[in-house]
Amino acid sequence: MKFIKKFREISIKDVAKVGGKNASLGEMYNELSSEGVLVPDGFATTSEAFWTFLKTNKIEEKLKGLLKTLDRKSFENLSIVGAEARKLILAGEFSKEFSEEIISAYIALGNGDNIQVAVRSSATAEDLPNASFAGQHDTFLNITGAEALLSAIKNCFASLYTNRAIKYREDKDFLHHEIALSVGVQKMVRSDISCSGIGFSLEPESGFKNIIHLSGVWGLGENIVQGLVNPDEFDVFKPNIDKAENPIIQKKLGHKELSMVYAESNGHSSTVNIETPLEKQDSFVLADVEIIKLSRWILLIEKHYNHPVDVEWAKDGLTNELFITQARPETVHREEDKRFYIEYHLKQKSEVLTSGSAIGSSIATGKARFLKSPDEGHKLNHGEILVTNNTSPDWDPLLKLAAAVITERGGRTSHAAIVARELGVPAIVGTNNATEKIKDGEMITVSCEGKTGFVYKGALDYDTKEIDFGNISLPKTEAKFILSDPDRAFQLSFYPNNGVGLLRMEFIITHQIRIHPMALVKYDELKDIGARKSIEELTWQYKDKSDFFVEELSRGIAVIAAAFSPKEVIVRLSDFKSNEYANLIGGRQFEPLEENPMLGFRGAARYYHPNYKDAFELECNAIKRVREEMGLDNLKVMIPFCRTINEAKNVIELMKEFGLERGKNSLEIYMMVEIPSNVILLEDFAEYFDGFSIGSNDLTQLTLGVDRDSELMADAFDENNASAKEMIATAIQKARKAGKKIGLCGQAPSDFPEFASFLVEEKISSISFNPDALLKGIENINKAESER
Repeated sequence: MKFIKKFREISIKDVAKVGGKNASLGEMYNELSSEGVLVPDGFATTSEAFWTFLKTNKIEEKLKGLLKTLDRKSFENLSIVGAEARKLILAGEFSKEFSEEIISAYIALGNGDNIQVAVRSSATAEDLPNASFAGQHDTFLNITGAEALLSAIKNCFASLYTNRAIKYREDKDFLHHEIALSVGVQKMVRSDISCSGIGFSLEPESGFKNIIHLSGVWGLGENIVQGLVNPDEFDVFKPNIDKAENPIIQKKLGHKELSMVYAESNGHSSTVNIETPLEKQDSFVLADVEIIKLSRWILLIEKHYNHPVDVEWAKDGLTNELFITQARPETVHREEDKRFYIEYHLKQKSEVLTSGSAIGSSIATGKARFLKSPDEGHKLNHGEILVTNNTSPDWDPLLKLAAAVITERGGRTSHAAIVARELGVPAIVGTNNATEKIKDGEMITVSCEGKTGFVYKGALDYDTKEIDFGNISLPKTEAKFILSDPDRAFQLSFYPNNGVGLLRMEFIITHQIRIHPMALVKYDELKDIGARKSIEELTWQYKDKSDFFVEELSRGIAVIAAAFSPKEVIVRLSDFKSNEYANLIGGRQFEPLEENPMLGFRGAARYYHPNYKDAFELECNAIKRVREEMGLDNLKVMIPFCRTINEAKNVIELMKEFGLERGKNSLEIYMMVEIPSNVILLEDFAEYFDGFSIGSNDLTQLTLGVDRDSELMADAFDENNASAKEMIATAIQKARKAGKKIGLCGQAPSDFPEFASFLVEEKISSISFNPDALLKGIENINKAESER
């Protein structure tokens, strides 16, 4: 055949003939089928077919002349030029030879002329490593019959000159007359009665490469691309796909309010969005085994191409088979870009108007501008913040004007998210209520510092700081993070570091779980009616309420453990005081009223007490799940506020009873050194622990007898006090003598260079810093080591 190439005849070397999209489909169909990757069969029209169509219809020179009239400064006549170009192509006629080849290949796909196919555009400059052309050209689904197929192919040809495609080529400096359009015709996967979605072979926000990110919806996948629904999202830890029992470290249930399905038609592309039944909205689109299978396929595709990819997948509702329907290079994240990073930090806060999934990691301020459709584009001024329900590729010329983008619908793989990343502008998607909470024309601030983005009232001040990680050398003394927020873990992993010296699980409990663990264990005995209602709303998916705590805690911990793997991550078991525990939902029923909670029912003594023992088992189950099911055995455990040797024995024995046995599966258990008794008896404690971490705040407080939270006594609280430093020095010396590692968690080594010098002089093993203090801390340690 002259104008048609079947997938079995296509390889990745045929980009010039069939475009990047179709070349990739042919490559996967031929090279990865033997690995189990399923790609629906099909064929593609060639670039020669496109050029021949233009020449025989005498369109080529007319298009060149038309594009010369394009106003390349204001693009005011873009819509006129685009419409005229498309009109020229749609008025053309296919040759008899070309039409017959298409029909012959179509019939061969299904032994008849009534097979359903997807018809997709594939430009010869598309899906390249430096240009995604995401959504620039048209796709037609559920096409049946020869006549409808020929019409869809011609419409694909015309989509080479959509307004958005013309503007995209202008922005990327591609010459219009050098790009041809190939059309891929592929068997439809009946995902209209099942599900479909998108996958990335890296974490799409940070570019962290050890994650495979999947998103999915019920029905056809166009709803994800167009951002019409908030999809389910899944993160899989890539190195453990073939090692761990369950390498899925994160699952997020999307609303999925709409499902795109086939509509009755005369063969022409026809789909319709229907409301998703509530039971399906409340269910994940994929089972765990399917998530892992798709992730394994995406890993195979990435290895085959030797670069990160994003793919489209679909599940056939008739056969329950999974398929890969597209694969392209991931174009936003480059390995060389990871050396340089710009930190954004808000200097002030105000009322939070709304929140959603953060795209990018920057901050922007500007006037909010509501637009219902691209037709209202004239209302958007350069530097304003676009607020809308969702975006499609038709919005692309406008997105380049916006300082930031906010949408009510859509997930992190929606069109708005993909284009925002490519443009480098912050976006918040899937807010659900942006158009209700934000007033048109008001000044707002869009902050994307973590995975969750926030919209604040007013124009807030913020700092930016450009960092060149290539100029930072790690010292001999290990420099680690103090972390609590999983949302920041992937981005922070690119900083120079030796792992996480202190993972505070309290943040995960407060922000993600919000419920007192004993209120879940004894839900049926809960007396507070309001608390019962709140718990029911948060845990409606779980028959056993305790499972909610274990799953949410394990996911939060796993994200941080995965982000820094294989470096060690030390998670401290919960160290709320009784007044803090009481503030959790349902907590007041299970907490004592104490005059001095700082010295009361906290730390190790709580874990084996009858009032908390069942809740401690949930903490242990979460850690066990991360280490054994997810395979993240770089996670280590630390016991806080352990007053006596007897407490150490009791907790170690109870952890073993709950499945966390020291030494088993390389589990190491550390102890916080924050009480004078810990220092005095450190050699005895060393028999029960693999290492120590000095909590300088509590140790200073208890050495000096000063309440660290007292404003009146603030001047007396001083980690540089000679007695506090003597306690720290003694702890380090005793740990070294016992052959145990010992670190310190605190602000002082970054705030005071002399304190860092003191710790280095005492030969401490590691120092852990809050994220905003890490780089200054490394600087102080390097200086101290150079002066030794």
